[in-house]
Amino acid sequence: MRTVDALHDGSGLRPVRVLVVDDSAMIRRVLTMGLESGCGITVVGEASHAAGLPEMIERLRPDVLTLDLEMPRLDGLTFLREMMKRRPMPVVVISSRTGRGERDTIRALEAGAVAVIPKPTMGVGSGLGTIMGQICDLVRGAAGARAAGPGRVLHRPSDGRQGFRADWVLGIGISTGGVQALGQILPAFPVNSPPLLITQHMPAGYTRSFAQRLDGLCRLRVREAADGELLVPGTAYVAPGGERHMGLRRDASGRYRIRLIEGPPVSFSRPSVDVLFGQIAEATQGSASAVLMTGMGRDGAAGLLEIRRSGGRTFTQDEASCVVFGMPFAAQQIGASERAVALAQIPGSLLDSVPPAGGACPARHTPNQEI
Repeated sequence: MRTVDALHDGSGLRPVRVLVVDDSAMIRRVLTMGLESGCGITVVGEASHAAGLPEMIERLRPDVLTLDLEMPRLDGLTFLREMMKRRPMPVVVISSRTGRGERDTIRALEAGAVAVIPKPTMGVGSGLGTIMGQICDLVRGAAGARAAGPGRVLHRPSDGRQGFRADWVLGIGISTGGVQALGQILPAFPVNSPPLLITQHMPAGYTRSFAQRLDGLCRLRVREAADGELLVPGTAYVAPGGERHMGLRRDASGRYRIRLIEGPPVSFSRPSVDVLFGQIAEATQGSASAVLMTGMGRDGAAGLLEIRRSGGRTFTQDEASCVVFGMPFAAQQIGASERAVALAQIPGSLLDSVPPAGGACPARHTPNQEI
């Protein structure tokens, strides 16, 4: 194990302190050189295994830990789960196992990792420079994240409601910290919930298994969305990761159907929450409730404002319960949110905003009212 002291850079601001953990000496060297070539990052230590890491973390006080999953003595996933129970901190998982199997990626995110990325490879055409740039961006972003240990799954008791208005749609936009958060709140939705559309920022190939894991936790059905699919109550639809945006349209009979849309990233994201929320606003004309949750950047803020202007109900996750407050904060800045609610209050806030079956719309806040 190697340690160094982090110094202030020329700007006078302390760089992000990173502890690199990987069983390969070559990968540790590549990561250290790549991270320290990025602006504002200092590697304060290296470790080849998880044994002794808690003491090393306490001594070095890193801002971010990069962690491999395949290590001797104690595997990285087991260590991550135990560490997040005892001393939550921002972790970026960098592992070849995440490239081979999406289950390990989902498990690492559920355990509390801020981000997961495949381990860089060497050689001509490996894209090492590109992936190191991504790793540097993730590490800098993770330094500002609020680490969270294992969350409690929320279960909402029956509130006696017989039904919800048939034309109502619920929307969730979420990014960093979303795997844990969705695993906590979705079990609280009842089997007769209005259909729920979810855009979670996630690469291609991971959302199918993610939806399947959520389906095993929930009373409502959870599935990866398919183009042209008819929305039905009691079902949550997760946008397929990476390749297309998810939207919504009305068919000739007035029923809602999923749209999967080709196109470049919007708000630096694909799938984009802005695309989903904008299409919900257009298709439902106010018969919708949506929440923008934890995540970096601004994706979803403009789309949430479109839903509010259309007459729909809008919420943001509050700062205290977010891993990263960027997306909700951006929405609050432009008046897109009626109010901020804690993570545990999100299911109830969304469901309580839906009119009863056959009922009129409840009173709504409009953007020119004080929030």
